Amino acid sequence: MKRYLLIVLAFIAFGCTQNTEVAVNNEESNMDTNPLLTKFDTPFGVPPFEKIKVEHYVPAIKEGIRLQQESIKKITDNTEEPTFDNTITVLDNSGQVLSQASKILSNLTSAETNEELQKAETTVTPLIAENSDNVFLNEKLFARIKVIYDKKETLNLNTEQEKVLEKYYKKFVRGGANLNNEDKEKLKIINSELALLSINFGDNILAETNAFKLIIDNKEDLSGLPQSSIDAASATAEENGEKGKWMFTIQRPSLTPFLQFSDKRELREKMLMAYANKGDNNNDNDNKKILERMVKLRYEKAIILGYNNYAEYVLEENMAKKPETVYNLINDLMASALPIAKKERAMLQEIANAEGANFEIKAWDWWYYAAKLKKQKYDFDAELLRPYFKLENVRNGAFMLANKLYGITFTEIKDIPVYHKDVTAFEVKEEDGTHIGVLYMDFFPRAGKRAGAWMSDYRKQHYLNGKDVRPIITNVCNFTKPTADKPSLLTFGEVETLFHEFGHGLHGLLSNCTYLSLSGTSVPRDFVELPSQIMENWASEPEMLKLYAKHYETGEVIPNELVEKMANSSKFNQGFTTVEYLSAAILDIDWHSITDTNNIKAIDFENNSLKEMGLIDEIIVRYRSTYFAHIFAGGYATGYYGYVWAEILDADAFGAFKEKGIFNKELGQSFRDNIISKGGTVDAMEMYVNFRGREPKIEALLSRKGLN
Repeated sequence: MKRYLLIVLAFIAFGCTQNTEVAVNNEESNMDTNPLLTKFDTPFGVPPFEKIKVEHYVPAIKEGIRLQQESIKKITDNTEEPTFDNTITVLDNSGQVLSQASKILSNLTSAETNEELQKAETTVTPLIAENSDNVFLNEKLFARIKVIYDKKETLNLNTEQEKVLEKYYKKFVRGGANLNNEDKEKLKIINSELALLSINFGDNILAETNAFKLIIDNKEDLSGLPQSSIDAASATAEENGEKGKWMFTIQRPSLTPFLQFSDKRELREKMLMAYANKGDNNNDNDNKKILERMVKLRYEKAIILGYNNYAEYVLEENMAKKPETVYNLINDLMASALPIAKKERAMLQEIANAEGANFEIKAWDWWYYAAKLKKQKYDFDAELLRPYFKLENVRNGAFMLANKLYGITFTEIKDIPVYHKDVTAFEVKEEDGTHIGVLYMDFFPRAGKRAGAWMSDYRKQHYLNGKDVRPIITNVCNFTKPTADKPSLLTFGEVETLFHEFGHGLHGLLSNCTYLSLSGTSVPRDFVELPSQIMENWASEPEMLKLYAKHYETGEVIPNELVEKMANSSKFNQGFTTVEYLSAAILDIDWHSITDTNNIKAIDFENNSLKEMGLIDEIIVRYRSTYFAHIFAGGYATGYYGYVWAEILDADAFGAFKEKGIFNKELGQSFRDNIISKGGTVDAMEMYVNFRGREPKIEALLSRKGLN
């Protein structure tokens, strides 16, 4: 998710970012021929992917909606006094059938989609949005919740019960429960349209990504490219009927090395601008009108709910609480990073000039000359790392780390349903062999998969009728594919991404919560990245590298010389990296701090925002508005700053491991007990303080980035 996209779609019973667990036997259905409406007879209850057809989704979701509304009606028709058990518990467990079907659909439309699945998604999205509104705008249901909430001090609730009650009460209020009937109807229309627009935005990005192909038939045009990139392009060309040629795409595993190493400046420009103009090509996949409409609707929603803008509405539930806090953090960091980026630009221009360039460097030159400068300054060629980062070794390294910290193990499951041949599944167990959950891992790009990397779930951990229901988690990435004669050899950036998403996976797997709405990653958006980002710290630790970084041919452990060069160059290009990210974070909050949406034009607004923040021309914002899927096709609107917020937490938290030993099991258990297992049952800052013994300090992050 760091530098990549965590896909979060609208297919949820309650509007949370994760779906609920399935207990179909609790909501009997008369449509047993539909596999989505039955209890799965599979290992660990995973989805029977091979039995599920496209035509099953729409009727299953409609039936799931009907069943949830039946459950809600039983709550509201109950003549007994409202209690936690007869209202909150029943509400939290409702919607199981809907969640079972909609979660599978949303995961597949992200990882293995096609035109038929996209049509099904478009059909059910407004139905699910309407159902969510029918729950959260239900006056009788809210009245019962309010009765319980108003007397919560007298109910002797435990901490988790207090938290889930508060969460539902706030969710109803923030969902419009206190609005008059006219405004409720307006809100329903807005929510339905926003849900569809979000789907359309993401589909357009996928179409744009798949549409671009740079085909090279002249070997001279491969000048400068590493053999790994050439081999991958050859394999891609052959897969697409262009045998004997080389095909490059704007998927990151193809794009990044091309920008770093291709000597052909005009081709670097073509590749980068194809990436940077996604959704801004005035064609059928153009996203400008879609995002303009979404911004307008989000503003209108915020006004109806009593906020000055959408940023205020979102941040109220985050650690940051208000836009001013976010702006202060980002602007302070930008003030430190931008001068460094300008110095980096000057150094890159010097290298270009020394090589006889008669031009001022542009955005498509930055990565190219940065790679040269890095090699010159640190005698370090990042491509030399690839042989030591065989995908399977890196994955197993992440498993070893989890074992050292938490005592858990991972065993591949061969005989289990998967949705694509590239997908592998693992049973996760405690040290004593107790089953924890199932982890799916899906690593390679393909036409039906959205760009980026993310964690999601097919089933969340929770307790149902006293039984601990265990999770089914998925990690989805887009890494360098294996070729005919070489396995998948990762860049170090891809290594960090694997550790990152694995951290999210552990957050879901090691959850120990009673209620669905609080379990796993159901935490504030600016806290959810802590369990993932902290994992990246281990990836480059020499002690950790010795465990997993082994040459794919010889088994040789990565040499100390290379490890030292990695460490010495770790702060290299941090001005660029930080500014590229912060500019996107500012763009996000600028879009959602709007208080006048009349005659708004996407590109004009974006340009003004980038100019105001002082972004230099040689750096393109990490996500331009037209492909900023985090905020227009996912759950990160006004939340993209959360990565740097969590970076403060993860740098400070990892400091504890550096002090006591990076594999200190006692400290690992504390991190599990106080943060990973807690879900949203405890206030985020309280969780952090319980682990660290104090509130976080920013110094560790500034030192790591070389910004102090």
